[in-house]
Amino acid sequence: MSTVLGPTRPQDDEVPGTPERRGPRLRGDLVAVALGCALVAASALYGWNRIDAGVPILVGWPPVLAEWMPHFARGGVAAVVVAVLVVTFGPTLAARLRWGALLAVTYLAAAAWTFSLALIDGYQVGIVDRLTTPTEYLVEVDRYPGLVPFLTTFADRIVGMTPDTLVTHSSGHPPLATLVYVWIADLFGVGGEPAGLVTLFVGASASVAVAVTIGALGGLRWGSQSDLRSASEAGRAIARRYIPFGVLFPGAVWVGVSADGLFAAVFAWAVAFFALGAVRRGVGGSLLCLLAGLVFGASLFLSYGLAAAGLLPVAVAVLVRRWWPLAVAAVGVLVVVGLFHLGGFFWFDGYTQVKLRYYQVGEYGLLRPYRYWVWANLAALLLALGPAVVAGLRRTVWWPRRAPVALLALVAAALVAIAVADLSGLSKSEVERIWLPFGTWLVLACALLPVRSARWWLAAQAVLALLVNSLLLTTW
Repeated sequence: MSTVLGPTRPQDDEVPGTPERRGPRLRGDLVAVALGCALVAASALYGWNRIDAGVPILVGWPPVLAEWMPHFARGGVAAVVVAVLVVTFGPTLAARLRWGALLAVTYLAAAAWTFSLALIDGYQVGIVDRLTTPTEYLVEVDRYPGLVPFLTTFADRIVGMTPDTLVTHSSGHPPLATLVYVWIADLFGVGGEPAGLVTLFVGASASVAVAVTIGALGGLRWGSQSDLRSASEAGRAIARRYIPFGVLFPGAVWVGVSADGLFAAVFAWAVAFFALGAVRRGVGGSLLCLLAGLVFGASLFLSYGLAAAGLLPVAVAVLVRRWWPLAVAAVGVLVVVGLFHLGGFFWFDGYTQVKLRYYQVGEYGLLRPYRYWVWANLAALLLALGPAVVAGLRRTVWWPRRAPVALLALVAAALVAIAVADLSGLSKSEVERIWLPFGTWLVLACALLPVRSARWWLAAQAVLALLVNSLLLTTW
């Protein structure tokens, strides 16, 4: 394993875990942001051109699934208040609060930001009605036949155009995604309100999980034996720089409310448990890795696309230079896979059927042109990430020596997962929500931005989210 890379109290633009103080200039960051804006503009203009030509882009406001509809319900004032508070006090509190208290405040702030953004659409439209459309999981909750018949018939109901065929979202995901909403209805009541609130408040925890992960790993480097206490201190210093950006994540527009926000949080906690277990030895570490494996396994039955995100735990294992944690986690994954198989559903059968459904006559996957979406997807993702992430990613590419190796590894793994999902052709449009499980990890790159300009970048993130949510009526 490894030791600390540098001082735990960085000043100016010094990054914890790096020996150099002089870094990239702001001009390069702004150029990167300008190029990102150009990509979004090009995707919008070309998308409208294709729509005018009769090509089925199948979104209302390319490159995102939304309609141009300026609006701002009174509850949305809370979003402005949360943004101002985080921009003003976030970096200072992140630097000074004790670690446990900071994680609690991070969750409360992220939940407040996500909830208040949803209120821009109004409580009814922004939260209660989001998951009640005819394509959502709640349709299957109303006709849930019981666990055994549900699992044994699930794969057979993915393809087809019969009354018994699963609705779009249930058919496009493994059965656990629908079962989550069955259990929410059992525990908290039926309808869109409990489903929306649970989805939102679980999804808001993703930033805490990312902070825990980089806090455990951020001080590691290749070389000598690890001093875990010092490594943890350096890792937490990196996490403290990330946390305000994790809170004001523009993708929170779609976390509240879409099931993909919940999926992102579940997967993020799997990585966090694995990181905590991987840096420990003994029974405690093994139990955490086993727990991580169980949660990883669960995430595979929430979304087929999360198989690509398996690169993140592999990156963690490479960082700590120990393969035993990965083997223990694999046991947990196999337990979950085995339980579903015994129940009557095999993951690969479902995946095969989903690919058939995706390109079925009349489905959006067949109609949406790959040549447009293979690059317009990236523009949609940028609207969920924000300019600060673009600037941070620029620094990982142009100045990788200034980035802690753990941060680089996690960001690189997420980027590879995005590339795989994009090139597969199974993610054509709507990636502003579909890629939330990957995008949450790219926000780590914001820890590389200079401390002196952090508030400006945070303000830019908040303004983007507020503009998107108040000018466009998003589907989620």
